[in-house]
Amino acid sequence: MDAIFPVINKSYEMYKTTLTLNNALNKRMKYSLGTELEKNVLQFLESLIFAKNAAKPMKAPYLMKASALLEIIMLKFRLFLELKLANETIIFEAQENLKEIGRMLGGWLKSVKST
Repeated sequence: MDAIFPVINKSYEMYKTTLTLNNALNKRMKYSLGTELEKNVLQFLESLIFAKNAAKPMKAPYLMKASALLEIIMLKFRLFLELKLANETIIFEAQENLKEIGRMLGGWLKSVKST
């Protein structure tokens, strides 16, 4: 992965965490909430990669889509916690990582909008 874009690396790690969490879910939750969370994380990663490779004027729309997806992902992790679907420690760590990813994404979006 590109060292210039730590937000992509951190998001990739978040995807691996999501896979681990999904493996521990019961069948019903795995194929509903778990699958949707996994899909959202992949879409988020996809938006970041498109933004990374897009021409400057096209970066902001991809980053705004990524920002919306991040909000959805955060809500789903909160649901994991409230429904006690996974180990609380893992969820809390994931939520902290998501906050950090959000800060990085916000900085990237701000830098794209200011130029």
